[in-house]
Amino acid sequence: MSYVTISHWSATEWDETMEAIAAEKFVPMIMSVGASSVQMLRTGNLSMSVITQYADEATAMSAQQKIADIRAQAASEFPMKMDAAHGGSEFASG
Repeated sequence: MSYVTISHWSATEWDETMEAIAAEKFVPMIMSVGASSVQMLRTGNLSMSVITQYADEATAMSAQQKIADIRAQAASEFPMKMDAAHGGSEFASG
């Protein structure tokens, strides 16, 4: 089964240029380290979540140092910080 990570972020400001940069720059970066899909969700006026799916846990684990580097880069380029990150193996889907 696949492995999924979810990170939760809060920002001090938000504009559409941030969304464009995320889509054009950060989604491809995440995909390039082994993700099979990435969804970025705006969950509030100044909050978002990133849901990343990998084929399996081994692929996800091998990508985690690069993902940490990407998260650090995002936090330095945008007025935001990561509040939490979670991950786990999928056990059911529909």
